[in-house]
Amino acid sequence: MTFPLEPPILPMLAKSVPDVPDQPDDGAGWVYEPKWDGFRALVFRDGDDVRIDSRNGRPMQRYFPEVVDAVRRELPPRCVVDGEIVVARPGTGDGGAAAAHLDFDALGQRIHPADSRVRLLAAETPASLVVFDVLALDGDLTDRPLRERLDALDGLRLAGPHVHATPRTTDAEVARDWFEAFEGAGLDGVVAKRLDQEYQPNKRALLKVKHARTADVVLAGFRLHKTSTPERPLIGSLLLGLYRDAEDDGDGAPRLQFVGVAASFPAARRAALHTELAPLAVEPGTADAAAHPWADWQDPAVADGSAGDRRPGAQSRWSAGKDLSFTPLRVERVLEVGYDHMEGGRFRHTAQFKRWRPDRDPASCTYAQLEEPVGYDLQGLLPGAPGTR
Repeated sequence: MTFPLEPPILPMLAKSVPDVPDQPDDGAGWVYEPKWDGFRALVFRDGDDVRIDSRNGRPMQRYFPEVVDAVRRELPPRCVVDGEIVVARPGTGDGGAAAAHLDFDALGQRIHPADSRVRLLAAETPASLVVFDVLALDGDLTDRPLRERLDALDGLRLAGPHVHATPRTTDAEVARDWFEAFEGAGLDGVVAKRLDQEYQPNKRALLKVKHARTADVVLAGFRLHKTSTPERPLIGSLLLGLYRDAEDDGDGAPRLQFVGVAASFPAARRAALHTELAPLAVEPGTADAAAHPWADWQDPAVADGSAGDRRPGAQSRWSAGKDLSFTPLRVERVLEVGYDHMEGGRFRHTAQFKRWRPDRDPASCTYAQLEEPVGYDLQGLLPGAPGTR
């Protein structure tokens, strides 16, 4: 096989900014797109030969056979495109997501060693490809300005049902409306690109605007940092929880749901946090240890969520081989964290420590405080895509 460009090619990246930028005065101009919450994918095609590379340049076509088939049907015989693999789920209509929305967890389940499992999931929760750039059509386009590459993308007339061109606009106000509205479909922000830019692999030459929110959460444990030693213990991450209301559990008692971690502390702060929190640690084998809300975290059915609320410590295809044990703490502390959005009942990304909240009682930290985005029907963005209807 001879692809139009030789893989691997690392994708062009984005740096975070607080607001959607206005159009510049120099005439170069921005184009704005939704920020899709999926797996970044550089797709190479030469006839029936298809390669799909991850953000890190690793082939992942074996995990998405239905996308490979869609590329053969809906993209030109020789091309390289940049896009995102996403999985859409229909709305529940029962008090959950009211309209079709993206499901990142369903994507993660596809990274599985068993081909039979991959193909089963491909049939049950098929993925779609959203294309937002064209790197080659027979010849190399990476040295051409984005406006020319977008003309090439428009010429492909991608309208689904399995391969779509991303919506885009040059109107900053429309992009700001998207930033608010599209979150309800599971998208997580807006990307701004200069129309005069060449494609710059592995360079943070784009801008992204993501949602920023805060929540008061319960501290229930910590993990040590990889550089921690007995002589100088350092905290790597704080384990966070939110209480589900008793009526949500159906057993008359609220439960502390593991929602993620806060991390990325400077070295000096890691040491100070350990000194501060070590007195809260519960001793193994004691009544406090047995009463800890995550005392059963080592039960595999409990840890992975298949027997109820997920606990920290679950091994997965992302964490295989890592030591996920943790030090449980007495459930006494509340902290405020920053986050962008939720994926199911958990923070989608690592939360950022803001401050301690000594004025809050842990039992008052429930899901009710979280802002819920207004639902937006994904069918309007991916017409006919699997999972949108």
